[in-house]
Amino acid sequence: MEKIVFYILAFAMLSLSLMSVLSPRLLRSAVYLFGVLAAIAGFYFLAGYYFLGAVQLTVYAGGIVVLIIFSILLTHEIDYKMEPPSWLRAGAAGVVCAGGAGMVLYLLSTTPFTRVEAPERADLDTLGELLLSPGEGGYLLPFEVISILLLAAIIGAVVIAKHKPGAASNPNQENQTL
Repeated sequence: MEKIVFYILAFAMLSLSLMSVLSPRLLRSAVYLFGVLAAIAGFYFLAGYYFLGAVQLTVYAGGIVVLIIFSILLTHEIDYKMEPPSWLRAGAAGVVCAGGAGMVLYLLSTTPFTRVEAPERADLDTLGELLLSPGEGGYLLPFEVISILLLAAIIGAVVIAKHKPGAASNPNQENQTL
């Protein structure tokens, strides 16, 4: 059963990521990105990392993508259709992707993987201590980094929402010239 769920999640993630990159509509690309990030959270849940799956859903799928969609809606670019890339750019991107895929396959085939036994799962008290621990194995630093990432995304959404192409920098300037 786990293999079936894995293949369904893998197919969903690959197809949604392709649709996100290839879609000419900006809002649709953001919605497809939400699906990709939700499928990644599904991989975390499948592997038994429930905390990481919940963080993936709340921070990335729930937070970042919602901010992206919010900024798209604020800029009135909901119907914006991106131009298709030139054949030269598409070919260069294909060559780079093929090179990256070749490098990944080479590294996977030459790396000796060894089986490591997983330690016992920690109880809830230990997890709570780890969440608040700034030391080694603690989660305080990643939470701080995520909060800075969310702050940057909020600032970016506000900047995108305030920026209107072709608008005068001073709103009263238009009235002064008439």
